[in-house]
Amino acid sequence: MHKVIFDTDPGVDDAMALLFLHHHPEIDLIGITTVFGNARIETTTRNALFLKREWKIDAPVAKGAGETFIPHRVSHEPPTFIHGDDGLGNIGVPDVIDLPLEPRPAHRFIVETVRANPGEVTLVAVGRMTNLANALKEDPELVGLVKQVVIMGGAFDTNGNVTPAAEANIHGDPEAADVVMTASWPVVVVGLDVTLQTVMTKQALADIRDAAGKRAELLFDLSQFYIKFYEGRVADGMVVHDSCACAYVVAPQLFETRSGAIRVVSGGLADGQTIQKPDDKGFGPSDWDNLPSQKICIGIDAPAVLKLIHDTIVAVKED
Repeated sequence: MHKVIFDTDPGVDDAMALLFLHHHPEIDLIGITTVFGNARIETTTRNALFLKREWKIDAPVAKGAGETFIPHRVSHEPPTFIHGDDGLGNIGVPDVIDLPLEPRPAHRFIVETVRANPGEVTLVAVGRMTNLANALKEDPELVGLVKQVVIMGGAFDTNGNVTPAAEANIHGDPEAADVVMTASWPVVVVGLDVTLQTVMTKQALADIRDAAGKRAELLFDLSQFYIKFYEGRVADGMVVHDSCACAYVVAPQLFETRSGAIRVVSGGLADGQTIQKPDDKGFGPSDWDNLPSQKICIGIDAPAVLKLIHDTIVAVKED
């Protein structure tokens, strides 16, 4: 079993990833921490509580960062044209969800939960890295206690998706991402290099809905706005960015990785760009020297990942 804390900003593709984690038999989902990104922190937290309620998820929800790691950094408006005004495809999420929040803020929940389960917790972060950076700031010894950190974010051998240089999760808080990437815990980055290859068709999503009952009906409904955004960007359907990171946790053999130190550009024209110094290439002295070698995903068996997502979600039919 993989004990997982899911750090998320729901978000349509976040919702699919959450349902995958909830259903997979090898995942013990022990916490959900929220961060600003696809919507403001109040909205992403409400959405996490909504999905917890609708999908009968036991894991506590801890509210996390609503601003960048370096306070008052210039930030950007939420991408309502991608995820809708409510962050979940404009399905009409209630303003208030009558469920209690975990009393601790997200970064402290991460610290204390990892300390209570040393060497066992995988952090799956599919939004900005702010909560993880705040956790490291509070407890630097965390790096030796986490099993691994799996990140959805970054673009290495391809362009970004908010600028030619930067992917959205990293662009939203580059300083936090650089703290996380350069820390001496084991990091795997599942970025646009592989997620853009992983497109779930409209029919495949409908097949999940038809096979998996009410939970999948909600997933289908909240995905329609997102699919409309992808019209003209992919041939058919939607890119399932965040679910790829979750798939890596249980099926790393479906990915090809490359090792090397990673830095994140903070400021300037390439703000948020992720750059790896591959271990097998030599360079002159640089700011990548003497940093931990981390893994980035450079290849993916996309059909197998899509099948894994389908099979995991439809395997649990009770509602």
